[in-house]
Amino acid sequence: MSVARVIIDSAGSGSHNMAVDEVLLRQAASTGQVTLRFYSWSEPTLSLGYFQRFGDRANHADSQNAACVRRASGGGAILHHHELTYSIAVPVQDRFANSDLLYLAFHKTLVKTLAATGIQTRLADADDVQQVGNAAFLCFQRRSVGDIVCGNSKITGSAQRRWRQALTQHGSILLKRSPSAPELLGLTDLTVCEINVADLIAGWLPNLQTRLEMEFEPSELGASELAEALELQQSKFDRIEWTERR
Repeated sequence: MSVARVIIDSAGSGSHNMAVDEVLLRQAASTGQVTLRFYSWSEPTLSLGYFQRFGDRANHADSQNAACVRRASGGGAILHHHELTYSIAVPVQDRFANSDLLYLAFHKTLVKTLAATGIQTRLADADDVQQVGNAAFLCFQRRSVGDIVCGNSKITGSAQRRWRQALTQHGSILLKRSPSAPELLGLTDLTVCEINVADLIAGWLPNLQTRLEMEFEPSELGASELAEALELQQSKFDRIEWTERR
C-alpha cells in the first residue's frame, strides 16, 4: 500500500493556493510523492480556467470585486468563497493517474460521505449534461458526467492537469451561497444540514483511503515547499501577464 501525505491547510489567497498545488505537482513528478491537500480561501476569489478569456469575466457582474487568479487546469470559472477545496498530486505510475479513476474515486466517496450525514447527492449523468450543457462561464453552471449534484444544483466539480510524470486534480465543494455568485447554491442552502468542515474531512478520509488503497499520513507544508510556492506565486500566479494571458 502506497503512502500519501495529507495536509489540512489554512486559508490562503488564490495565487498562493495555485502555487502550492503546482509545487506539490512538481514534487509528485520528481519524487513520486502523493500528496492530498485540503484548503480554503482567504477572500472571495474568481479562478479562471486555463483556456478561458480574461475578458469574459466582465460578463459576470457579481464577481467584479472578487480577487482573480488563473488556474493551470482547464474548465470554467469558479467563485471560491464558502467552500472546501481539495487537491491531490499523484505520479503517473500510480494507477490513479488514470484521470477517470481519480475523478470518480473522489466524487463517489464524497457522495458516500455526505449520505452518511443525511445529505443525498448523486453523480451527474448524460441526461444532466444534455439538459444543462457545459458552455457557461461559471463551472458550477455547467454539467459534466460525474459532477456531484444535489437536487438540480451542482455542488462539486473537479479539474485536472498533467505535467511531465504527474497528475494533479483539484475540486471544490460548495458549502454556502456567496454574494459574489448568488446564482449558485451550496449544501447548506439546499438541505437542512449544517456542514462542519472538519467533520466532513474526517468522514471523507477513511472512504478515500479505502478507495485509493493508500495509507494516509498527516503532514504539513515544509519550509522549502513554502519558499518554492512563494517564488512561484510571485513569478507566475500574481502576475498580470499570467492572469490576463488569454
